[in-house]
Amino acid sequence: MLKQYLQFKLSQKLSPQQIQLMKLIQLPTQAFEQRLKQELEENPALETGKEESESMDEEFDDSYDELDSDSISADDINIDDYLSDDEIPDYRTQVNNYSVDDDEKSIPYAAGTSFNQYLLNQLNTVTLNDEEWGIAEFLVGSVDESGYIRRPLTDIMDDLAFTQNIYAEEETLERVLTIVQELDPPGVAARSLEECLSIQLSRKESSPSIELAIAILKKSFEQFTKKHYQKLIQKHGVSEEELRDAILEIEKLNPKPGGSYSGNTRMIEHVVPDFSIKIVEGVLELTLNGRNAPELHVSREYSNMMQGYKDTKDKSKSQKDTILFIKQKLDAAKWFIDAIRQRQQTLYITMNAIMHYQKEYFLTGDERKLRPMILKDIADTIGMDVSTVSRVANSKYVDTPYGTKLIKEYFSESMKNEQGEDVSTKEIKKILETVIRDEEKKKPLTDDKLAGILKEKGYPIARRTVAKYREQLGIPVARLRKQI
Repeated sequence: MLKQYLQFKLSQKLSPQQIQLMKLIQLPTQAFEQRLKQELEENPALETGKEESESMDEEFDDSYDELDSDSISADDINIDDYLSDDEIPDYRTQVNNYSVDDDEKSIPYAAGTSFNQYLLNQLNTVTLNDEEWGIAEFLVGSVDESGYIRRPLTDIMDDLAFTQNIYAEEETLERVLTIVQELDPPGVAARSLEECLSIQLSRKESSPSIELAIAILKKSFEQFTKKHYQKLIQKHGVSEEELRDAILEIEKLNPKPGGSYSGNTRMIEHVVPDFSIKIVEGVLELTLNGRNAPELHVSREYSNMMQGYKDTKDKSKSQKDTILFIKQKLDAAKWFIDAIRQRQQTLYITMNAIMHYQKEYFLTGDERKLRPMILKDIADTIGMDVSTVSRVANSKYVDTPYGTKLIKEYFSESMKNEQGEDVSTKEIKKILETVIRDEEKKKPLTDDKLAGILKEKGYPIARRTVAKYREQLGIPVARLRKQI
């Protein structure tokens, strides 16, 4: 039997302009400049500069200080009308650093030359015939983000035949691959970690320790990875000191030669900080990158045209269409100028609150003084939505006296120490990192022992939690930290 139900549901619909504003807030400096350039090209009613034109390619302006904490308050802007997480349960934002924006999986903006193009530029300096060039170009295109070629040469041979109409023997591919492996960074285009490290060693000036290191990689790679040092000493007939020197040479190598390049785009990362924090006479001083504050105005020519058409009494259909077009462009220009102002204020207010919340850290650089801080802490402080804070934190960088950092790194959960005080998990990780750094490398500490040491220091955490923090820090288990 069919039944009908009437159900009411309150939902929020964002207008295209509201969505644009959200996206503007999320953009870091370089991406914002591209968006600005696009808007200027698409809207002739929008102009840059105080008068006719000024260059938009200004350098980082540290003197930009129009946005300061005394002249701006959260009441000046109406961002929460645009940014709301009504359908996100409260518990998701109160107990951790989740925001609906985390689902976007966005990465900080980086600019540069692609890894693929970087390698091809080097190939241009090598003398190759047409067939060799075609093979070399295809091999370069097969290099992954880490700098490796993971596919068997036989598969590459088939692809060359089917897609490039190049029919080459495996021997030819091996020869051209050797040429590609001579490119920088050293170790690029290797087919395994063993080959990658061996290529790097072969470029070094020959010495007994280098020769032993090469022999270990080629003949005893598995024993080396498992740190079976006594077996290596016996197999290669060397002393403990000679083995130590050879292993030291291997440890200097780069296991991921493509690691200088970011993400799937494999770009040489060049981060432009969106904010700068300095200590001036013991006081923290925050500035917003001046490139986020362009001078824009509505075109006087377009405004005059609009007025002229409005003053015309008997308007034709063509004139009415022109008036509508001009009005749309003028409205879009005014909205964009206002949206940029709101973006500037939002960025500054949010970062200013983060800076003051973590004042002790920014004054000292001591990570142990980082307070537990989740998105909601800052959102409550500035009276904005959690998703607003997320958009600023997830994609922006700040230049500090201690280096350029992704703002998201300053957020962390908390736990209680033996005194019942809330401490940041970052503080615990820093102590854990210090304990492991200072351990006896011949007898590295197990996770159980690390948990015991942390408990003695006033941080009662379980062994499995120690293991989790250790993995997050990228530190291997005790067995793999062992040295001779």
